[in-house]
Amino acid sequence: MKEIAITDIEGIRIGHAQDLDAATGCTVVIGKEGLTAGVDVRGGAPGTRETDLLNPVNLVEQIHAVVLTGGSSFGLDAASGVMQYLEERNIGFDAVVTKIPIVCGAVLFDLTIGDHKVRPDKKMGYEACLNANDTACAEGCVGAGTGATVGKILGMERCMKGGLGAYCLQAGDLKVGAIVAVNCLGDVIDPRTGETLAGVLDENRSRFLNSEEIMIREFASRKIEFGGNTTIGVIATNARLTKSQANKVASMAHDGYGRTMRPAHSMFDGDTIFAISTGSVETDVNVVGLLAARTMEQAVIRAVKKATPLCGVKSCSEVL
Repeated sequence: MKEIAITDIEGIRIGHAQDLDAATGCTVVIGKEGLTAGVDVRGGAPGTRETDLLNPVNLVEQIHAVVLTGGSSFGLDAASGVMQYLEERNIGFDAVVTKIPIVCGAVLFDLTIGDHKVRPDKKMGYEACLNANDTACAEGCVGAGTGATVGKILGMERCMKGGLGAYCLQAGDLKVGAIVAVNCLGDVIDPRTGETLAGVLDENRSRFLNSEEIMIREFASRKIEFGGNTTIGVIATNARLTKSQANKVASMAHDGYGRTMRPAHSMFDGDTIFAISTGSVETDVNVVGLLAARTMEQAVIRAVKKATPLCGVKSCSEVL
């Protein structure tokens, strides 16, 4: 098994667009030939688009893009730009009179950093498509990870910078990769060492505290403020999957969240993972699922390690 770039998965392209001054952005994963897809939404405060279509009992068998975006629910507007881009290229579900691009998406809340009046919109979604390529995926403060922050249990003054990360593995002909925008309420931990990589800081913003311990200790007296959270990601693979299997892979990938974010899936996070498949390699869905969890784990870690300071919020490299 070897590490490869997520854009080495044939049939997908990834693009970002962002506004660094406003601290927000969006990321698009495009499969112009169509992608079998599933989704698993586990957080208590999700914002999503077209996820009902991914239920195996429903009609549409393939989608054409996934959008990960900041801007909370406002950011869903970015999907309109992706639809325009795909429609102009005659890509979509054949509805006889026209082709309708099937664009799924999920949002994270980044309005408490930068300029909350600027959100990803149709123009930014279109720009992300123009920037999409199959050669590289930028990481850190780009795309949906631009305004991401972590460790917000004590408010934005004590949080750290999150970001966007990607990681991919190849085993034989099978390729499984993850891309994720990390914007969690809690702390990000390296599960191999137990080391905190990013999270809630002390009063001097020089060392880490423990979000879970704070929650346990102060649950009776502290009301958790809605600080704006949610981690959203995509598993991409060349495995041949049914819609049911794609949903299972998305479910198994959440283990990557559970290993690295503490807590994960809280009522203040809208944690969501899509799974998309280009369908070129026969394999075992169980192997795809375990690799999905493994790659998602590493993508989360890379997201905070690649992040840089923004809007006065410290990054991993400044604290460790």
